[in-house]
Amino acid sequence: MKKFDKDENGWLDPKERAAARVEAKPEEGGRRGFGPFGGRGDRPAPEPGPQVSPDDVEVYPDATLYDPTVVRTLFFEFENDDWEKELEDFHGTDVDVAAKLTVDGKTYENVGMRFRGMSSYGMVPTGMKRSFNVSLDMADEDQRLYGYKTLNLLNSAGDASFMSTVLYSHIASQYIPVPKANHVQVVINGESWGIYANTQQYDKTFIAEHFEPSKGTRWKVEGSPAGDGGLRYVGEDLEEYKRRYDMKSNDGKKAWAALVKLCRTLNETPLDQLESELEPMLDIDEALRFLALDVALVNSDGYWTRASDYYLFLDSDKRFHLIPHDMNEAFEGGRSVGRGPGGGPPGMRGPGPGGPGGPGGFGPPGGFPGRGGPGFGPPSGFDRDDRPMGEEGRGERPGADGQRAERGPGDRPRGRGRRGFGGPGGFGHGGPDLDPLVNSDNPRMPLRSQLLAVPKLREKYLGYVREIAEKSMAPEAIEPVIKQHAELIEEIVAKDTRKLATTEAFEQVTSLEKSDDQPSLAKFFEERRKFLLEYQPAAKP
Repeated sequence: MKKFDKDENGWLDPKERAAARVEAKPEEGGRRGFGPFGGRGDRPAPEPGPQVSPDDVEVYPDATLYDPTVVRTLFFEFENDDWEKELEDFHGTDVDVAAKLTVDGKTYENVGMRFRGMSSYGMVPTGMKRSFNVSLDMADEDQRLYGYKTLNLLNSAGDASFMSTVLYSHIASQYIPVPKANHVQVVINGESWGIYANTQQYDKTFIAEHFEPSKGTRWKVEGSPAGDGGLRYVGEDLEEYKRRYDMKSNDGKKAWAALVKLCRTLNETPLDQLESELEPMLDIDEALRFLALDVALVNSDGYWTRASDYYLFLDSDKRFHLIPHDMNEAFEGGRSVGRGPGGGPPGMRGPGPGGPGGPGGFGPPGGFPGRGGPGFGPPSGFDRDDRPMGEEGRGERPGADGQRAERGPGDRPRGRGRRGFGGPGGFGHGGPDLDPLVNSDNPRMPLRSQLLAVPKLREKYLGYVREIAEKSMAPEAIEPVIKQHAELIEEIVAKDTRKLATTEAFEQVTSLEKSDDQPSLAKFFEERRKFLLEYQPAAKP
């Protein structure tokens, strides 16, 4: 952007953007970012969605932006008819594409638009639903939408219900600070692109809503199976931490030193002294609740499987807090239709049973990175860690000491649930019977392995797991919420031509009827709750 921002106003007008686009455009057939793995299988390009105008929708001027009882419509207007190709050309750069946004009858000029995500972008072909980041303050630093300057509009890839993020936020908010989420309809140049999950940005506004005073340091721990952001102590060199943790403020060496001290204390303190040493620098009780939610709700992009993909906040009292980030892949097995020969992410299926790629056969060639099972693997040349395969054809994965080590096809780390690594759930994915003590001996995840090695903290953690199951997963607590959201969005979902799953899949996974051979959210909560309430940890040798 700096190169082409001739008037130095911090964003590119149409003329400046046209010049920048020539240089930004990827090579023919390629995509900047995660990679050119998107595919449509045998499914044709989608038909345009229904035309919708501001006069066709209800307005909610008195409702908050994340009110879970309403579905707002966001109208975006781009100057260029090839807006989608322009967003593709700028994906992976620092350029936002200007659009006009209209919400509840009010217009917001020059908001910045970009495609966001890695696999949720790279694995979804042109013309299908992809996620957006929206900057209200791109051209006007004071412009806000109901008090918020950034929107995250998520395509719910792999989630036929469109509810994973919304339900996770709903449940987690009962225990810890968590980004708010609801549903919105997105209309682009007059055409409906259907339902998106509208998820709160982790920024100063979020911090101010949960912490008083709000002064502090924020980090994002990037979501990657190889991210190694699990708070391991890797020495005193700050560069090693800067590679793993993305500071969202400019607070300098003191904040970094506090993070290093946390890692060192967590990893090197004798267990009988760990709680007293950590207490001044970590909200331990909140961390246990974070870990309990992560596993109880089977967040298959969570700390327990990736040792990454969360937020850190160092408050004004110099205590750390952990906050969920990616909530789109929770409730594994309950929000997706079944896997079939040929691959494709769960929930990204066409109509009818059988067929390539499960029912209907829509999905990327070879499946979706990070997922296993017959016909459901990553693109050729990549292992389940989304990393290039080794010379022997097996992916290199971190060993117990954090170094890269080979693991054969039959090897399986200790502490996994029956559907954890190597099982039908694929790499790092669990199911209703995921062991609450999964990865409690994994040194890459010292927040689990160290805290849960302290008997008092382990007992407290298991108590939180049981509380979540008993209260938040009870049918009378969760089923009305599923029903409410399904009724709010079902009409728009049915008319959505760009969605990544079928209407039949949505109806199936959001149904409150529980069938032995049909996955659904209600069935997941029933099975998961029963498993957790009956769970007895194995005696330690």
